[in-house]
Amino acid sequence: MLFAGIAATSAAVTATSGRKAKVELLAGALRELAAGGDPVEIAAGAAYLSGELRQRQIGVGWAGLRELPPPAESATLDVRAVDAALESMGLISGQGSQARRRAAVGALFGAATADEQRLLTALIGGELRQGAQAGLLADAVALAAGVPAAVVRRALLLSGDLKAVAATALAEGEAGLSALRLSVGTALAPMLAQSAPDPEQALAATGAPAAVDAKLDGIRIQAHRDGDEVAVFSRSLDDITARVPEIVAAVRALPVRAVVLDGEAIAVDERGRPRPFQETSGRAAQRASGALTSYFFDLLHLDGTDWIDEPGTARWAALDAMLPAAMRVERTLAETPEQARQAFAAALAAGHEGVVVKAAQAAYEVGRRGAGWVKVKPRHTLDLVILAAEWGNGRRRGWLSNLHLGARDPNGGFVMLGKTFKGLTDAMLAWQTERLLELAVERDDFQVTVRPELVVEIAFDGVQRSTRYPGGVTLRFARVLGYREDKSAAEADTLDAVRALGAAEADA
Repeated sequence: MLFAGIAATSAAVTATSGRKAKVELLAGALRELAAGGDPVEIAAGAAYLSGELRQRQIGVGWAGLRELPPPAESATLDVRAVDAALESMGLISGQGSQARRRAAVGALFGAATADEQRLLTALIGGELRQGAQAGLLADAVALAAGVPAAVVRRALLLSGDLKAVAATALAEGEAGLSALRLSVGTALAPMLAQSAPDPEQALAATGAPAAVDAKLDGIRIQAHRDGDEVAVFSRSLDDITARVPEIVAAVRALPVRAVVLDGEAIAVDERGRPRPFQETSGRAAQRASGALTSYFFDLLHLDGTDWIDEPGTARWAALDAMLPAAMRVERTLAETPEQARQAFAAALAAGHEGVVVKAAQAAYEVGRRGAGWVKVKPRHTLDLVILAAEWGNGRRRGWLSNLHLGARDPNGGFVMLGKTFKGLTDAMLAWQTERLLELAVERDDFQVTVRPELVVEIAFDGVQRSTRYPGGVTLRFARVLGYREDKSAAEADTLDAVRALGAAEADA
């Protein structure tokens, strides 16, 4: 398939607002890829349609795209040739590598038409905004392959690789997808929780009885063990094994052959109380001094058996049988609202940030914000994405200060909710200025517009209607609590979630 076909589909998807129409456009391109019968081409094309490269890193950033050759007059590049060129760029190293990489970029872009150059620039810069996120493309794969969307989504969640799932679906159909299983050593997208303003409403949502887990203010971890081999992944599926040797040792000491555990890692003080999140995240970001303690709350696999489809009560019983109490998150079974309130109060008294109420019969919904888990915190917080930042004045001159905050919208973009500079320390101002300039796509004397990648945790006093912002809502007294580099922009809170909070306040 010509790369021009991918570029044309991408442009058409960008210009289309309806979800169904987007899916049909993507499915048409996937069918054309499948007709070629080349698994590598299918995987690469699927990656491009979702706004990504098949290669995680190729060593080319925005600086390498500033001076490009004029576009070709006619389309000659096929998808396989583009993939091979990008693959070779990622392998360039050693003396003179920058010059050789610039030459490779020039050769590829010189063979690309204007439309193809635009797509390549967006892909390499991480700036493709066509709304073709994983959910849309998963539906398109299902339509193109003629298999149920639920089968595609499950295969995607188990494998964690949309490119591979697309290739399997288009080549082997439902039978190939159904054969996919959890693979110990391959990170799974974790199950996430919905939100409720108090324990009573959380219990009403899950039904009673339910487990009430302490919500630790740490970093989400997923620990995999296969024999003596142990791997630890973050919630964004990054491999952090080398940074957490103490967690590796603890998992390796368990009396099992193979296991996959979901939990949290936190730094604790001499009394065993949680230390501030910044200390935990800083410790996990690099192999620094100060041990992290791991606490697990769910079992996904044990000695050859997958547990993700089993009810919570069965998973937790198996977890309790193989894991020492000192390594388990504190859990209370609540049958009444009063018991849920007591567990919530106990978690806060222990220094935790809240609780997660979990339906006793709920399966582990890989990669989903499932209705079976509902979190409760004592204050309103949202994980939002920074869209831009304004240059500061006075003592903040020279720093990027006022942050433009965005929530995810249903089409894969972001909707601005407001601005804030409250809560920012001098250290945070210095750090965010450096980080946001790395993400800059446009800048002037007033503000810097950035790629929407940096997630920030925002506390606020409420949600109110607004005609100023496109989502129709804004936050009252928004202030920055900290950055969540452990989260991707795809995990930020949605506009629908913000509106739901506003509606709940209005009804209270």
